[in-house]
Formats: sequence, structure tokens, C-alpha cells
Amino acid sequence: MVAIILTEALFGASPCTDLNGVFGSNYLRCPCFSSGFSISETPTLGISLGKKKAKKQRRIVDSGVVSCGLDSGIFDKEELEFRPSFGEYLKAMESVKEKKQRDSVRRKKGEEKGKFRKLEKEKCVESSDFVELNEKYEGIGVVKQSSGGGKLDFRMVKNQKRQSISKDRHVNEIVSMEREAFKSMDGEAYDKPRVTKAEMEERIQKLAKCLNGADIDMPEWMFSQMMRSAQIKFSDHSILRIIQILGRFGNWRRVLQVIEWLRSRERFKSHKLRYIYTAALDVLGKARRPVEALNLFHAMQEHMSSYPDLVAYRCIAVTLGQAGHMKELFDVIDTMRSPPKKKFKTNIIEKFDPRLEPDVVVYNAVLNACVRRKSWEGAFWVLQQLKLQDQQPSITTYGLVMEVMFECGKYNLVHDFFKKMQKSCVPNALTYKVLVDTLWKEGKTDEALLAVEDMERRGIVGTASLYYDLARCLCSAGRCEEALMQMGKICKVATKPLVVTYTGLIQACLDSGDIQSGAYIFNHMHQFCSPNLITYNIMLKAYLDSGMFEEAKQMFFKLLDNGNSISSKLDGKEKVFPDVYTFNLMLDACAAGKKWDDLKFAYSHMLKYGYHFNAKRHIQIVLDSCRAGKVELLEATWKDLAGADRVPPVPLIKEMFRVQLERGNIAAALACVTDYASAESQAFSAKFWMKFFVENSDRLSDGTLFRLLQEMSQVADRNNSRILNNLMASCKEFLRTRSTKLDRVHSETALVC
Repeated sequence: MVAIILTEALFGASPCTDLNGVFGSNYLRCPCFSSGFSISETPTLGISLGKKKAKKQRRIVDSGVVSCGLDSGIFDKEELEFRPSFGEYLKAMESVKEKKQRDSVRRKKGEEKGKFRKLEKEKCVESSDFVELNEKYEGIGVVKQSSGGGKLDFRMVKNQKRQSISKDRHVNEIVSMEREAFKSMDGEAYDKPRVTKAEMEERIQKLAKCLNGADIDMPEWMFSQMMRSAQIKFSDHSILRIIQILGRFGNWRRVLQVIEWLRSRERFKSHKLRYIYTAALDVLGKARRPVEALNLFHAMQEHMSSYPDLVAYRCIAVTLGQAGHMKELFDVIDTMRSPPKKKFKTNIIEKFDPRLEPDVVVYNAVLNACVRRKSWEGAFWVLQQLKLQDQQPSITTYGLVMEVMFECGKYNLVHDFFKKMQKSCVPNALTYKVLVDTLWKEGKTDEALLAVEDMERRGIVGTASLYYDLARCLCSAGRCEEALMQMGKICKVATKPLVVTYTGLIQACLDSGDIQSGAYIFNHMHQFCSPNLITYNIMLKAYLDSGMFEEAKQMFFKLLDNGNSISSKLDGKEKVFPDVYTFNLMLDACAAGKKWDDLKFAYSHMLKYGYHFNAKRHIQIVLDSCRAGKVELLEATWKDLAGADRVPPVPLIKEMFRVQLERGNIAAALACVTDYASAESQAFSAKFWMKFFVENSDRLSDGTLFRLLQEMSQVADRNNSRILNNLMASCKEFLRTRSTKLDRVHSETALVC
């Protein structure tokens, strides 16, 4: 543009004029047009200059000359030195504008991520903000001489859609907010530290504990809210850890709920879904839930990403084997050897062949099922399959085969397999345990002791169950002293409480009919541990079955004294109190021995301890005591049922009605019928009442029955009850029948006389 202005001032020609004739070829070589643009290619623009601008332009032209390659130069070189055009300045401004646009895009991305608030504002840029831009682009741009002091300033061309802000205070607030937004984006959104593995594991543990303690019937939306509120990135690892922790808690229902929630999440892309399902199978197997495990196994077969592998087959096989589901276990083995029933799309994997052969673990699971089913044919089938696959049976396999033969009663085969196993491998504690149990059943106690000694000579560490079975074998043979000597070995390897071991030895003595040995071990165990309630109940039943009522009574009193001597919470945890089974044992024994006073004592304490009347268990005892003249049990039961708002059974209503009639309390007798017999109106028919009067004819006098009729007639006028009508009709019929019989007896007596 400067070249156009100079040309117009010097030659008075239009910028469109062809100047090739004036300058010739030297024009293109002129230093002032070194930019490479020819005059003919310059666009035609009409720029109107003001008066001051025009005068200034003339002064510039007249002030000096420069030699454009000619000897007689007429132009000043310094005046006409080339400076960048206004187009390049606009390009520079465009780069600034693009930078601002990039900043705005970055700010919008931050707003989409939820890190920043959207700012709608107008920013007023003062001239002082562009000092650095003035120094960088010195001499470039729209130059305007200020009227005040002659200083040069830059004016930024802003978007026409924006409006200028008049108040500086408002502008400063917006600028500070913008700076804070950019500061938070640089510091927090991108430089925030990642969650450590320890912290993530802590969150997973906390979520698993919350899920374990929550209600299993919670709504689905509440379960999803609990899962999302844990602030956990749900990956294969986190889901796997949650399932494992819930499995340790034994909460298999919550594990299935987590699996179901996982399947409904479309955004969750699992890369190890098979591992998650396998972990859930392991949890269900340990919880002894074969049906749920089999359903989950079938669900795994629906997708290629979760199709079972060898580990999954082992889990489901062990679960089904322990439960004894033989048919389902053989179906799993057939599935292993067969291709998938569902055709999967294999885009990347060209060959997907999940067929597998059962290994020793699967065959051992079959042997477990044979133990439960007592199927010795299945054990021989397993050995045959291993032989076809050229696999040598392991020690565990031999031990399970021996256990199958033991459960089937084939003791000779147990010894045969034990000898066969010794030729190829060294027996372990499991095989010796089966051998000891076999010798125990055969009554060979000395041989069992020799077998355990042979095991110890070989350096094999016996299990607690092995020594426990040996001690019970000795107790059954009446050798309690030798059995107690095995307790030291049991304590070294035992995981169960010591009281459980002593209780098992006592039960072994009682099963063999040796009550004295059982009592001896019971007294001996007080030196090492305190008997629990199960031990007391076993000994109480043993005393009662053996006719040792006084010993049982003393033990029962001891249990009652424990309840009376509680002084603190610690005493309540350490002492043993009778339960409903203890009271039932004593009630049955007292009723069988017709010890009514002891029966009354035990029954009253049962109600005192909070164990209520059980119709199936106690009704015959109460009726027998009433017929023996002990009405206290009936009254205590009636009071207990009334306090619990329970309707007494029909036999008790019938018995209480009889008792009140015998006492002559007619109103109380009718109250028993009117208050409690309404719910059983179908049972109190006329035939029922007639049978009642016949059964108690020797206990009910005519005067009592006449007063009953008189009282019933008054009550019937106020309350028209079907039960009372049946009772009144039956009573009249019974009195008529009785009077007829008496008249016949009197007439026959008179004739005889």
C-alpha cells in the first residue's frame, strides 16, 4: 500500500496504470519493490486520505529522493526503505486471535469435564496490555497520532458481538475469575495425584464390608447407589477383589447380586470375565451351593469371553462332587470333551476349540461323589479312565478310593488298595485315617495303634482327625486312659476347640454303652476346659437313659444355679445355662417316672427362662399331670398363653372347663368356652360335648350340671352362641339319659327286692 501511495504521489497516475514503459526492466530490480509483487498484480483499492495525511505524504515525498538504480537519484533511500505491509500485521493479529480461540476451546473442554464453570463475560483490554505486542510488532499496524502528547498506541479490533464494559471493578473481577479458572485447570485437573493401590484396596475393603452388612433384599437402585458411592474404578481387579472378600465372609447371595449387577452394566468392558465367574464359582463351592454354582456355570457357556477353562471345570466338579450330584458331574465331563453348543463369532481368533480332557482333580471330584453315593462301581470307572489316559493315580486318588470302599463296607478292598498304593508311593495322613477307621469298624484296636506308630516312624505328621479317630476307637474299646494320652498329639495339630474333642470322646463311650467311661472323661475334662451346653445335654441324656435320675437331677440343678449366680456380663458369657432341649429332657423323664413335683419344678423354670408352651411337645405332659391331680401346670400354661395372646388348644380348653366345673366355678367354666372356643367353633359340636359328659360322668354331679344349665340359659339370652346352644343341648340330653338309667336301675332294684 505504501508503494501505491508513492506511485500516485510521484506520477499522478492511477495504480492501475501500466508503468512498464516508464521504468522498463529496471523497475523489477528496484530495491523498493524487493518484496516480489509487481504493480500490475497489486489490487485496485481506493483509499481516501485526510488533509493532514495528504500533507504529510507530500512532505515525505518532497523531503528526499532515492536513486532507483540511476546515476541521478531523486529519492531518499532511508525514507523509502521497505516496511512490512498491513496484511502481514493482520496475519499476526489472526495468530493472536487463533491463540485466544484455542484457549477458549480448552476452557470449554474443562467445562465439559465438570472442572470449571462457564464464564459469560466481556473483557476490556487497555492499551497498556499490549505494550509487549507494540514492541514485537513495532512499525506494524494502524498508526494514529494522539491529540494529547503525540504518543502512538495500538487499538485492538474486537468482535462486534461483544459489548464494552464501563465499570473497571466489574472487569477486574471477571479477569481474576478467568485467571483462577485457568489456574485450577493447570493445577488440579491434570496434575492431581493418582489414587494409590493401598487407598484403592482400602476402598474395596470398605465397600465389601458395607455390602456384607446391608440387607439382602435391598432395592436395585439402592444397591447401585452403594456401588457407585464407593469411588472405585470398576475394573476386573476391583470386581474380583470384592467377590473374594464377600466369599471370605461367606455371603454367597451378595456375590450373585454383584455378578448380576455386573452383567447389567453396559459400559463395563471386562477383559477377564472368565476369571470373575470362576472366583464366584469358588465362593459358591465353599458355601456348599451346588445348584447356584451349576446355574452360573451354564451362564458362562453363553459367551466366548466367559467360556469355562480348566480352572472353572475344576471348581464346578469339586462342588458337585462334594454334594454327591453324580449325574450333573458326568454332564460336566461330557461338556469338557464336546465343542460348544452355541456358535461364537470369531473375528480375531480364527480357531476357538475349548475342548479339554478331565485331569486328576476332576476325577477326584467323581470319587468324592462316589463316597456320598456309596458307589464302588464309580471308583473302578475312575481308575479305568486314568489307565486309558496313561495317568498314574495320585496319593489323594488312592485315599479317596479307599474311602469309597470303606463307606460301601468293603473292608478287604481297603486293605488291598492300601498295599497297592505302597508299591508306587508313600501313604499320607488321609490314607492312614481311612485305614484306622477300617480297623476300628473291624474291632482291631491294636492293629490301629500299630498303623499309627508305623506312620510316625515314616516321619508322616498325622492330622487332628486321625488322632481323634484313634482316640474314639480306644474309647469304644473301654481304654479311656490310652485315649486321653492321644490328647497331647491332638492339641499339637488341632484347629477346633478342645471341648469339641472331649465331647466326641464322651459320645464314643456312650455309643458303646460305657456310661462310666463317659462320666470319667467328663470329670477329667474340667481340668483343661469347661464343658459347653452340648456336653451337658449329652451327659444328661446318658444319665436319664441309664436310669440315673438323681445324677441327672443334680446336673440339672447345677445348670439352674448358673443362671441364678450371674453378677456381670462376663459371667453370662462363661457360664452355661439350660436350653429348651435340656428342659424337654427333664420333663419327659419326670413324666415317664410320674415324678409330678419334679415335673412342676422343671416346667415352672422353663417358663421362667422364656421357653413357652409347645403344643406338640408339652400338651400330653400337662394333661397327664392334671389327671394326676396336679392342676398347677395347666394353670401356669393357661396364664402363659393368655399373656402371649395365644388361643389355647382344644384339649386344654376342655380340661380347664372340667376343672372349673369340679371346683363349682360355673361362671369361670363358661368363660373358658365363650372367650377361647369361638375360634374353634367347628370342633365344639353337640357330639363333642356329649362325649365330654360321658367321659367325666363320675366327676360331675347332677347338681353341678343343673346349675350349669341355669347359668347357660341366662348367658344364652344375652349371647346367642352356637357353642353354648350345643353345650346346653348336650347337657340336657346327658341328664335325661342319666335319669333314665337311674330310673331303670331303681325299678330293677325294686323288682329284685
